[in-house]
Order: sequence, then C-alpha cells, then structure tokens
Amino acid sequence: MASPRLVVKNELEEPTLRLAVLIDADNAQAAVIEALLAEIARFGEATVKRIYGDFTSSASVSWKRVLQKYAIKPVQQFAYTTGKNATDSALIIDAMDLLYTRKFDGFCLITSDSDFTGLAMRLREEGLTVLGFGEKKTPDAFRNACHKFVFTEILRPSRITESDEPPPEVKTKKKSIKAKAVTKTVEQKPQFPEEFVLTALEQSVDDTGWANLSVFGSYLTKLQPDFDSRLYGYKKLSDLVKDKETLFEIEKRQTPGSDRAILYLRAKMQ
Repeated sequence: MASPRLVVKNELEEPTLRLAVLIDADNAQAAVIEALLAEIARFGEATVKRIYGDFTSSASVSWKRVLQKYAIKPVQQFAYTTGKNATDSALIIDAMDLLYTRKFDGFCLITSDSDFTGLAMRLREEGLTVLGFGEKKTPDAFRNACHKFVFTEILRPSRITESDEPPPEVKTKKKSIKAKAVTKTVEQKPQFPEEFVLTALEQSVDDTGWANLSVFGSYLTKLQPDFDSRLYGYKKLSDLVKDKETLFEIEKRQTPGSDRAILYLRAKMQ
C-alpha cells in the first residue's frame, strides 16, 4: 500500500488527503462542528462523515440539530449495559472496516477519550495519517498517538461580543458584575514554549543554518502533535514567527520561476 502524503498541510499546499471523519458524540461538542469541518478541509476531503452515539438520549439533542445540515451520517448505538460504552466499540469496528477498504489516506477522530489511543496507533501502523480533535482535557496518550492534534477550544467563537455590553443607563451599576464575568470568560493563553520551539528550529535548519517555514512547522508537529500557533494568539505559524522578533531572524526567498516567496528563519543570535 502506498504511503499517503504527510501529515500537516503547510500554508501553500492544497489539501489532497481522502479522510474518514468519525465523531464520538459522547465526547465532542456540536457547537464547534462548522469550524471543525472547516479545519478538516485544510488537510483534505472529508469523504466519509459519521457520528456515533445514542441519539434517543436528551444529551444528543444538540447533535441532532446539525446532522442533516452538515451531511453527517448518524450511527445509533444504544447503551446496552450501564457503565459500558458501546459507542466506542461501534466507532472502532467501523474504523477498522473503513481501513480495510483501502480507500482512505487518513482518519479524523473527534473525541476527548483516551480509549481511542489504540485505534490511532493501529491506523498509524497502516501508514495512514491520523488527525485528532478534542478538548484540552484529552489525555496525552491519545494526543501523542495522532500525527496532529487540534484543541477544539480554539475553534469556538469568542463568547465576548458587543452584545455583552450593558446599556448606558445600567453600565455603571453593572460594571463590577461585568468585570467578574469577563474574568471568567476570557481564557488565559498558555505560556509560550520558547525552549521547545528553539530546539525544534535547531533540528530543522539546513546546511546554511536556515529553516524553511514549512519544514519547521512539520517538525514542531512531529515533536508535539498538539502544538498550534492559535493557542498563543496567532492565526498562522508565519504570524507567530514574524511577531517573535527577539527569537527569530526571517528572510523571504523568491521561488525560481514563480512570483511566490517562501519564508525562511533562523534563531537570532543573542
């Protein structure tokens, strides 16, 4: 079986992978489905979209509202025994059936459950790309079993909008209340992993001491599958690199025979 094209699409590539998207309804949020599918489209085509869960349960109401709109096939799975997750088994069985059709280049597993770690590892053993999507509570074991893991929190729209502002006549009265609400709503960005990033850059430079941005990005993901520039407030890796002037020197190089420029970088001498 031919190996699929790797892993994380850089900012200039076109998506080529044929992907099977499998959603664990018990451990995923319907609120992010639109942004989630848009994120998957960066990597390839969602050829199959299936979701697994007990859709007779009140907990699945939010999913039932979006299934038809986004052409996601529901796979009903009743909870046969209390305390046993039949949904996991159904998803894993389907994943293996799809694997053996040999029609897919990769799988997208949307879950925050570490029970799918073995499945992710098995798919990787077959040479397929495995993309994971889940909340920050997702255990390291599953996150690291994927080629790339995306936190769904960064796909959620900001909950602070202009509509949150109180009317002028009550603004003063509610000032302290609003301040408390904003404190709870705004999530603090994690500390930027400067040492890790510089180490990855050192390993991805060429003989001239410079690293292609795409190569650097791929190496970051190989070392830490859940690394994402959006966690630190940057839409793209190139934005992060350009903003960190104290860490990086950057250089744009013209591609021969093209008007496209490629970004190269190296660690700034201290």
